[in-house]
Amino acid sequence: MKKILIILLMASLMACTDKAPDNQDASDTQTRPVVVTSNYPLYFFASQIAGDQIDVRFPSIDGDPAMWVPDGDDLAMLQGADLLILNGAGYESWLAFTSLQGDNILDTTATVETMLLPIEEATVHQHGPQGEHSHEGTAFTTWLDPKLATEQARTILQGLSNLKPDQSGLFNANFTALEQGLYELDRSLARAFAALDGQPVIYSHPVYQYLQRRYNINGRSLHWEPDVEPGTRDWIDLGNLVRQHPAKLMIWEGEPTVSVREKLTQMGVRSVVFSPAGNQPGEGDYFEIMNDNIAEFMALF
Repeated sequence: MKKILIILLMASLMACTDKAPDNQDASDTQTRPVVVTSNYPLYFFASQIAGDQIDVRFPSIDGDPAMWVPDGDDLAMLQGADLLILNGAGYESWLAFTSLQGDNILDTTATVETMLLPIEEATVHQHGPQGEHSHEGTAFTTWLDPKLATEQARTILQGLSNLKPDQSGLFNANFTALEQGLYELDRSLARAFAALDGQPVIYSHPVYQYLQRRYNINGRSLHWEPDVEPGTRDWIDLGNLVRQHPAKLMIWEGEPTVSVREKLTQMGVRSVVFSPAGNQPGEGDYFEIMNDNIAEFMALF
């Protein structure tokens, strides 16, 4: 009798083990769709909309994602994604060297093509350790204009909803919250740049075209890198530019070297960092980076 009871108990335990708990969410037993983005702002927007329903990824990129060249492992990740979210506007130059194509590629600026800005002057210049290249074609830092960023996020919303239709209600609610955040950011940026009151500024690099158009900034661009000491020719070019465009402020992508900042100060030109946030930040998120940009800018006034 004792042996029979033991056998019955073991059979009962095995039956319980084979059966999933009644309160287990069915989604926990399924693999989430994988979405890969080509820059950090797109990753942030997609993550905010997707919540925990989709596995959103951004490749580990050293340097500017616009200059990224994916290796074999990166290409395998891109090819294996259920959805590949691109910035478009010529941002992903690496596409020309891959065989990636198909319905799983989402261009987030395709619906705002008429609002994209051409780069009027193509100038070859040094880009630090990455060597020479030229800025030409179409300006691609669209996410610096919250209005365009909202449209990019809206395109992402549609792409994620197509990928997982049963969660479209959640995605729409999350998008609404993101849209409100971008609206508030737009208002904050407008107040900040209104302080310029038409004063001329210089950009260290030609990546602020959409910011300039949105907030009517009177700016001109150089091709300087924060971590590269300008040469004699660069300083001469700056002097010539300041005579034509008497700016007292230079906006940088990243913190310039101490010597460059001091020399600019001696020329009567203050420096301020406004990060384009193209790559994954060490800390904070897209909104925090933009709010830090605004705070540093407003500290000058």
